[in-house]
Amino acid sequence: MTDPTPASEPTSDNAIPGRRALSLPVRWLLMAFAALCVLLGMIGAVVPGMPTTVFILMAAWAAMRSSPRFHAWLHAHPMFGPMLRSWDDGGRVSRRVKWMATLSMSASSAVIVYFTSTPWLAGLALVSMACVLLWLWLRPEPAPPA
Repeated sequence: MTDPTPASEPTSDNAIPGRRALSLPVRWLLMAFAALCVLLGMIGAVVPGMPTTVFILMAAWAAMRSSPRFHAWLHAHPMFGPMLRSWDDGGRVSRRVKWMATLSMSASSAVIVYFTSTPWLAGLALVSMACVLLWLWLRPEPAPPA
């Protein structure tokens, strides 16, 4: 009996159906990117003004494509898991995260306005942050715990 999987394609126990398997170097790069994003997310959890959510979402995206075990660990993590589960449940973002992003961007805006000598560059940064905040505040919120 022959193996139905061609020898040229890497196999994975948890491969996504309908999606071609990634090569080993690409999986390693995605895994390194996921680990870097988790590290930056952890730093962002304690450093004011540095985002956490964006890095953890990018880490989950990369881990989903490179390592099912790492992806499962992220979803089970006590700090990052609820955030990821809310995002998976319709792109929901908690009000706390929205307020933290608003405060961080407000502080960043003040720094930009104070230190930037090029008005159009400051304006571009402020408009970009305003668009991101508008998008963020339009995201649905998770249901309150029962």
